[in-house]
Amino acid sequence: MTACAIEGGTAGTATTADPGPEESAGPEEPAGARAPGPSGSAAPGAGRWTRVVTAGPGGRTARPSRTPAPPRDPAAFTLTADGGYAARLTAAPVRAGGQRAWYPERWTLDGPEPYAVPLPLDQPEEPDAQVAPLADGRVLIRRRVADREMFSLLYPTGPGTGELRLGAVVCTRMTLLPPSPDGVSVYGLAAGDHSCVLWRVAGGLFGPERVAEIPGRCGGGVWLDRAGRMLALDRQQPGGGPVKAVAVDLGRQGEVTPLLQIAPDSDDRLLLADPDSGLLLLRSDAPGHDRLGWGVLGSCLPVRFPECLRPADAVATPFAVQPGQMLTPENCAVALRIDGSAGGGVGVWRPAGRRLHRFAAPEGWSAGAGYWSRDGVLHLPYANGATPCAVARLRAPTDEEPPPAPGGRCAGDGGAEPSAAVAAPAARRPVPLGQAPLHRAARPD
Repeated sequence: MTACAIEGGTAGTATTADPGPEESAGPEEPAGARAPGPSGSAAPGAGRWTRVVTAGPGGRTARPSRTPAPPRDPAAFTLTADGGYAARLTAAPVRAGGQRAWYPERWTLDGPEPYAVPLPLDQPEEPDAQVAPLADGRVLIRRRVADREMFSLLYPTGPGTGELRLGAVVCTRMTLLPPSPDGVSVYGLAAGDHSCVLWRVAGGLFGPERVAEIPGRCGGGVWLDRAGRMLALDRQQPGGGPVKAVAVDLGRQGEVTPLLQIAPDSDDRLLLADPDSGLLLLRSDAPGHDRLGWGVLGSCLPVRFPECLRPADAVATPFAVQPGQMLTPENCAVALRIDGSAGGGVGVWRPAGRRLHRFAAPEGWSAGAGYWSRDGVLHLPYANGATPCAVARLRAPTDEEPPPAPGGRCAGDGGAEPSAAVAAPAARRPVPLGQAPLHRAARPD
């Protein structure tokens, strides 16, 4: 399933980055250019957000290296595929001299107002536990106990918390993948020295089920369809070499086929995929150093690396794609987390518009958490001292071209020449996953 694709600021009041030239994979400036600064809080002066407050109780920023990822943030949000529920670990108030006590919390986001439900048990959770919400409102939790991973489903029962124990898996370490789009399944990836084992830890009939063993070292985890059958993983072969995204067919006992093959020796990782339009967001060093690019599943056009997605003062990491665009992937709005020395924030970009609009994030936003509605409204859950549970909403800005200025230049572009091919590319019908050219890999994986 080799992917070929069609082409393709500052936090605060909405700003627009000059689109600049778009590039396909090719020679680029040396690695290390445009090194990102440390992330920070957003500058004041946000765009117009709509805040929804409850009455309930109170990235990877740069190219991932081939070394283990840093520890997870215990307070990170995990959302269901449809954005109906979210879950996180949160900390109880700490008394003087006491230790921080963590407990799971479920957020309901699909009602008229968001609200949070705490799910504490008799003992506090460890900060390395992971939680994942299901479509029925229950929350899966993964706990490390001795040499095994323990799994349970948590749910509110009146004033208390109910727990349904699912079983355990003996392994060195397991990481939960994003909840399956089917709403009932959660998968985990157990890494070994020469292979990884994919487990279905929730949604099976008899507790955790071993699904497949995949040679090499694997990471990532992106769903390619809405049935929860096609899963993309970033894999490095057992003998080393570049990292390539592969597709794992869970309906065929974990059959592995190539997904991204941009250049023979490039690291090609998949970050996001939209099952409706086939839009793919990826990170690759094929242009010469690490770049954020986009393509369309099944298209025969090259992957594009837009200049506007590498702002000089920050690093952009996509976290949500607008669904429901079907045959127009270039019109999908993409939300990006912005981290930089001048502060952090939220970016909105469309392949057709080729402009990065930047906004300040709401205070207390869990960076990288959010989802789009089909009509182009971005929802960002956040919590702070004044608001224990809320969602900020932002409608995707339009990408109208500025009127031409005298001399053939674009107004508002700082005097720069407009980039070539400003017009939106013609839409191509994405190939359905069942008919995707899995056999057309650039080279065997």
